[in-house]
Amino acid sequence: MDRTLHWQKSTFSDGGDGNTCVELAATPTTLHLRESDTPDTELTTTTAPLTHLIRGVKSGLFRTTT
Repeated sequence: MDRTLHWQKSTFSDGGDGNTCVELAATPTTLHLRESDTPDTELTTTTAPLTHLIRGVKSGLFRTTT
């Protein structure tokens, strides 16, 4: 089976010419995410876990420290 994915740059990317883009592709049952600077590394998930992650990030539940 041919698994050609059609990658799309996320609207959350910075929009510049650099390699700081999050790219998304979808199949009927799976979402695929990758960073444009490491295209051979891919995260796969379904909509429910990704929805929970995004809601957690937006709510401040997940925070980064520097």
